[in-house]
Amino acid sequence: MDNFPIHNELNSRMKESFRFFNYLSPAEVSSFLGFCESRQAVAGETLWHEGDEDNYAAFVVSGKLGIKKRTEFKDKHLIVGLFTKGSVIGELCLLTQHPRSVTAVALEPAEMVTLKSDHFERLISDHPMLGLKLLKHIFVVISKRLNRSTDRIAKIF
Repeated sequence: MDNFPIHNELNSRMKESFRFFNYLSPAEVSSFLGFCESRQAVAGETLWHEGDEDNYAAFVVSGKLGIKKRTEFKDKHLIVGLFTKGSVIGELCLLTQHPRSVTAVALEPAEMVTLKSDHFERLISDHPMLGLKLLKHIFVVISKRLNRSTDRIAKIF
């Protein structure tokens, strides 16, 4: 899948930015990047809105993204997460076909690598061990976020 615009230097930047990619061989990182697209966002740009039906995850190489959730008050949002270099966002959309549950906004210029769900499925089919490693990483990320959320809720009560 060499038709996606990924630069060779991005391979080393991914290993530098994401601890997960340090556990992969250079060939595995290159294989992964072959299923991805590079994306830039300017400060203030919305990557997706709550309710959107697109389905891709973004691996943040640089910059800062904010995740916000609509409140009960019309057109009011609450920032529920800040994500910087080394973070992955939107990963649930790789595993489900559900609409987006949050809005993602670039709080400062950001560089990302995006992986669409259909490309993720092809990655799993073509490189099952790499797909398994990526799935395990996604489950670790989701588990940590769930634990943090549970801890925050418990502190409120």
